[in-house]
Amino acid sequence: MSAHDAARAVDALRRGWPIAIGDLALLAVETADAPRLAAFDAGGEADLLLSAGRAATLKLANQRDAATPDAPVLVQRAPWLDFDTATALADPQFDLATPLKGPFRAIPLAEPELSAAALRLARVAGLLPAFFVRKAAGEETITAADIDAHEDADRLRIVARARLPVLDAEDSEIVAFRTDEMPGEHVALLIGEPNGNPPLVRLHSECLTGDVLGSLKCDCGPQLQAAIRAIRESGWGILLYLRQEGRGIGLINKLRAYALQDQGFDTVDANTRLGFAVDARNFATAAKMLSLLGQHRIRLLTNNPDKVAALEAAGVTVTERVPHFLPPNPHNERYLATKRDRTGHQL
Repeated sequence: MSAHDAARAVDALRRGWPIAIGDLALLAVETADAPRLAAFDAGGEADLLLSAGRAATLKLANQRDAATPDAPVLVQRAPWLDFDTATALADPQFDLATPLKGPFRAIPLAEPELSAAALRLARVAGLLPAFFVRKAAGEETITAADIDAHEDADRLRIVARARLPVLDAEDSEIVAFRTDEMPGEHVALLIGEPNGNPPLVRLHSECLTGDVLGSLKCDCGPQLQAAIRAIRESGWGILLYLRQEGRGIGLINKLRAYALQDQGFDTVDANTRLGFAVDARNFATAAKMLSLLGQHRIRLLTNNPDKVAALEAAGVTVTERVPHFLPPNPHNERYLATKRDRTGHQL
């Protein structure tokens, strides 16, 4: 089992090179092109692997399958399923502009576990979950266990720390965490000094558009600053800044979801239409960070009960859930209503 192998596979997929998981060879639709497909599948027989959420959107699978949107669905290769058509099937930005040829037929999966691992690897790589697949024939091969190792939160370690005065909390220290293969670092901001009480903790997932550019489509930027103030006012606590952009699907796919929202879909349906789970974040990462900081009992600043459950499952005791409310603006009212009505956020 090697996280290094998974990291190399991610790099290969992003470069448009085929890889294999077990005996299942994969060519990512997003980073391939027609010549690469011809080299990968000279006979035109490679089937197309999609997620159930994407397949249900295209009416290629039973609608019940979308209850687990990141489960795999295999679409049988047909003469009219060429590279351009596969791209249209994979990428929802073409849904309103591209009349599909069809008909397309979903067929049984010969390797369901390997297929599920492939879709997970696409998410890790920040790619659309869509692959041409065939039997492996000499490609660089990894296992599903390699992907597990790549995402294993227990491999995190502290690599650096320093004093960092920040706006609204000048008495702060920043601590950076990473694994050897991780493309980005998670960080913790320790605010104030321990006082014998459980720290007030905020789990904040990275949001470039909100945190840095001031996007009004979400409430991430204001939540971040409000969390720092709340932690300072509580006496002491920790802000965990998790590199899990777009609820774990990555920046590019989050922007694709934004484009779908402009077409009228809410955040839940946009993620499903792209072929991802509604929330793909790994909060075991946050639990490991807290463990490395020696904090096993916390007060959690959140409206999301799933965060409480995930931390509790990973061995962190949440003594209190502290609501975190900010007023909406005209651009994020629907986003906040979706979080409340469809993902169970509470005040």
